[in-house]
Amino acid sequence: MKFLPYALLLALPTAATAQQAPLVLAAASLQESMTAAAAAWAKKGHPKPVISFAASSALARQVEAGATADLFVSADEDWMNDLASKSLIVASTRVTFLGNRLVVAAPAGSKVRIPVRPPAALARVLTTGPLAMADTPVPAGKYGQQALEKLGVWARVAPKVVRAENVRATLALVERGAAPLGIVYATDAKASAKVRIAGVFPESSHPAITYPVARLKASTNPQGEAFRRFLVSREGKAIFVRYGFSAR
Repeated sequence: MKFLPYALLLALPTAATAQQAPLVLAAASLQESMTAAAAAWAKKGHPKPVISFAASSALARQVEAGATADLFVSADEDWMNDLASKSLIVASTRVTFLGNRLVVAAPAGSKVRIPVRPPAALARVLTTGPLAMADTPVPAGKYGQQALEKLGVWARVAPKVVRAENVRATLALVERGAAPLGIVYATDAKASAKVRIAGVFPESSHPAITYPVARLKASTNPQGEAFRRFLVSREGKAIFVRYGFSAR
């Protein structure tokens, strides 16, 4: 499913009838799983949702700028909180329904293993070459920096960091060999045959990685709310679990 350019998002009208496909703004890490959920929903006889994937930070800013959509699915609570503070979501529809893990990805043929401790060993491995990370406004980049700070190696690792616009762009740097290691979600690594998980960050090293969904206040499309309910249902969550997410 293709990414929608920002100009197109602004041009799309708010859905007004039950037969119009809902527009979903979803975190980049949900690309395969949300596409599968949209296909499953369409098989039930509903209009197939149109999905725009990007960093949660970028999508939230688009909503703040007036982009028209029905649902927002964030890779962290902070960006959903940001929209909530501006009264841009319907608070009663907000549900945290998925979880994820933070990992270090390496090329599939790499033999490197990431020692979480001691800090000196971790820093030594992470600084052997460029370390790909999403930018800090992006949830994956924020979680990654928090984890490295908690583990006591950020000061040594920071000069080696190469920033990317979202977690999938981070993954692409590792896939292409532009960086020997990258901090991504477990589900991103699972989605690519070109990388492997070289290490998993302790859950205690960063805040819980959770995905909330909510209907945007500007939405008037009944299909948007119907699709949201499907996503948070047992059937909907099961689709994401198949792609490596945990159900909340």
